[in-house]
Amino acid sequence: MTRPANDRIVGVLLAGLFLLGLLWVRCAWLQVFGAKHYTAIARQQHSMHETITAPRGTIYDAHGQPLAMSVLAPSVYANARQVAAKRDMARQLSKLVDRDAQFLQQRLEQDRGFVWLARQVDPALTPALLPLRRAGVGIREEPKRLYPHQQLASHVLGFVNIDQRGLEGLELAYNGMLQGRDGWRATWRDAKGEQLVGPWTTEVAPVPGHDMVLTIDAVVQQVAEETLEWGLKKYHAKGGSIIVMDPRTGAIWAMANAPTYDNGAPASVPPEKRRNRAITDVFEPGSIFKIVTASALLQEGRITPQEQIFCEQGAWPTVARHVLHDHHGHGLLTFHDIIKNSSNIGTSKAAQRLKPEEFYRYVRAFGFGQKTGLEIPGEVSGLLSPPSRWSKLTPYIMPIGQEIAATPIQLAVMTAVVANGGLRVSPYLVKDIQTANGHVVRSYAHKEPVRILSAEVAQQVSDMLVSVVESGTGQLANVKGLTVAGKTGTAQKLEPTGRYSHSRFVASFVGYGPVPDPRFVMVVSMDEPRPLYFGGVVSAPMFKRMVEQLAGYWELAR
Repeated sequence: MTRPANDRIVGVLLAGLFLLGLLWVRCAWLQVFGAKHYTAIARQQHSMHETITAPRGTIYDAHGQPLAMSVLAPSVYANARQVAAKRDMARQLSKLVDRDAQFLQQRLEQDRGFVWLARQVDPALTPALLPLRRAGVGIREEPKRLYPHQQLASHVLGFVNIDQRGLEGLELAYNGMLQGRDGWRATWRDAKGEQLVGPWTTEVAPVPGHDMVLTIDAVVQQVAEETLEWGLKKYHAKGGSIIVMDPRTGAIWAMANAPTYDNGAPASVPPEKRRNRAITDVFEPGSIFKIVTASALLQEGRITPQEQIFCEQGAWPTVARHVLHDHHGHGLLTFHDIIKNSSNIGTSKAAQRLKPEEFYRYVRAFGFGQKTGLEIPGEVSGLLSPPSRWSKLTPYIMPIGQEIAATPIQLAVMTAVVANGGLRVSPYLVKDIQTANGHVVRSYAHKEPVRILSAEVAQQVSDMLVSVVESGTGQLANVKGLTVAGKTGTAQKLEPTGRYSHSRFVASFVGYGPVPDPRFVMVVSMDEPRPLYFGGVVSAPMFKRMVEQLAGYWELAR
């Protein structure tokens, strides 16, 4: 063998030894100096730590009917690094889970070991999704909020986001009680990202959320919502609300609002349709407020039901060139008939016997100008100015329901004072908080009723309200075979200029029955009905319709 050949062999051997040396140095570096770093990377790739979502508590109506509950639904995820044909996979999944293919492809192109593709899909898709596990796509069951009655009591219940956190209504107000405490699981996974459960697995079980029992009666709520839908179509109204309440306790049996929405798809409607009109919408109560004026006058002994007042034949100049009108002209009327016929002039004249501070004290005592304390978020206090801020006209028009703004729930509280014999009750929606096995962990202690009127005065006002329905402005609320009481109200809405509108009205009716032992109070309020707009023509028939439908359910003698 020649010398040049030997030199080449030696050169190759030396080069090989040099490369082996470099590899040895690199291995030593990785094993000694880079051990912690690469061990951490390996641990991150093969270990997994996942949250186990706690089951959200169920919301029941007063008779145990579930109004909101959680069920398990499959959610689709992927190990994006493992998915090879990303575009083809995106197209295939798009047809299955009804998601945009481009969106899915963008998710799959991320350099991540875990990405959500579609959450809470139809459980029927599970058999079609399982074969995709080999390609890096998997499914995981997650709790999904279900509202079995769809839009029933949607404004009261509210809704949750995809992670089961309450966003509106009682779901938000009692989120801490309902959501429970999440658990977690720490374990290893294989190269495909699948869990390897064994002795090395550590797990803390979730603590389920508490259940909630409401005062809402699903049957009464359903009738209220159907009545609202009927009223909106018949009277072409913009919206409305109906409240049904126990006058003795303040328990809310129904709180319906229209327009309504499906709690399971809240994003499909604008926020305007999701507001709870019964506690957020304020308007001048109009003639309904004469209940407060009559109560104050009688309680202070400034008038008797049979005292007569001249009602000026329908037009009465007051102050500041303001002329007060009645819908129909009247001469001499007893105070009882003034309320029965809803005379603005007679009511305003009688109210001048009260000092502003006295009248204001009764208005506050009935609950106006302050929140009722209902548990649901969003309640407003209405508008009520103290006497120091009254104009010269205020003492004449506030007694007939102007220059004051109230919510439907405040009108329910006001009406209950007369219905129950003179006590102001605090309305409430939540009866109990309990565990899944029915053990009560919290019963809500509600405020003791406050006496506002004597039983005698409450009876005198109630007699007036019975005559309103029997022969006064509320005759369309008369229920055959039952004695009911009520008061009509028609309020002009304010224009942006601050003037009263001549085309936009709120038509209302408050009522209760059966008299003499009322079991329910009801408020019906309709926003901008057309072309009819009087409370006695629009809202009173809706009251009658509801009572007739519920008479059998409530076992009312007829």
